[in-house]
Amino acid sequence: MRTLKVGIIGLGSWGMSHLEAYRQLPFVEIAAVCDANPERLQAAKEQYNIVNVYDDAGAMLSQEADIELVSIVTFERNHLQPTLLALQAGKHVIVEKPITTDPDEARQMLAASQQYGRYAVPGHLLRFEPKYAEIKQIIESGQIGKPASIYLKRSRENGLFATYQRTHTVYELMIHDLDQAIWYAGSRVKKVYATGNSVTGAKTPEILWAQLQFESGTVAVLHSNWMTPDAAGIAINDYTEVIGEKGTVHFDTGLAGVQVWTGSGRATTDVSIHHVQNGRVIGCLAEQLNYVGQCIMYGRNPDWISFEDALHGIEVADAIVRSASEGKEIIL
Repeated sequence: MRTLKVGIIGLGSWGMSHLEAYRQLPFVEIAAVCDANPERLQAAKEQYNIVNVYDDAGAMLSQEADIELVSIVTFERNHLQPTLLALQAGKHVIVEKPITTDPDEARQMLAASQQYGRYAVPGHLLRFEPKYAEIKQIIESGQIGKPASIYLKRSRENGLFATYQRTHTVYELMIHDLDQAIWYAGSRVKKVYATGNSVTGAKTPEILWAQLQFESGTVAVLHSNWMTPDAAGIAINDYTEVIGEKGTVHFDTGLAGVQVWTGSGRATTDVSIHHVQNGRVIGCLAEQLNYVGQCIMYGRNPDWISFEDALHGIEVADAIVRSASEGKEIIL
């Protein structure tokens, strides 16, 4: 098996998660990393023995000619430039979610991917999480019939809002469920109505509801919030339900997490996304990187995940922001 050389642009906490997950893949070599923060670059050198570190993405892409795949893990609003630079340099890219907060930027990314003949893969890793993927398989098998109704809820601790209010809730939290709804419905959204509640008066609402009408006739309701009290402990509290014409499939993550109760409080150990267990990285981030890497290695199209779907998700997200702000239905 040949070696796939990868690069990472952005070494925040999630960029370091990419680094950890790539290191576990036996066919991957992390050729270089890039970040504007010298402390993060030093940490990559000392903790993970990364030799080639850069503070400029253009320099990394021009000097590391052997890199084939680049993870773009910068801030949400800063994905466009490094993505275009990587595609122009002949690299495949994984663009973390949200791929952007601007539909026009998403269209530029897709056009560049097509122009330069390289994959642009959105970082919607829940398509690789077994519970979410099992629902897709059940839908495709015909067991529950054509989806008629989809309900998706996602709740996170209130204390996280201080950091993530930098980006509208639809892009930071609801974007996962937007991708799932589009994936499960297998259709495009034609109507959006949304409403939000800014409990603290912040520009970004802590509570957001959206109703989607798909061209197929499927109706979806998405609910995202940053309202789980911090005193309740770290808790993963998400719910998924798909009602079909012949049956229903659903799961509640609150019943599936590993519950830890101690004298200092309660926490849920989430092993489904990115978790180190006995020195081994597990979770759907590693599964996604493994899938994309092998597709590149063996010349397969990574069609389990779709940039076109991600682009449509950003278009719908933009409509949700406008609907919640203007108090009216938006027609796409």
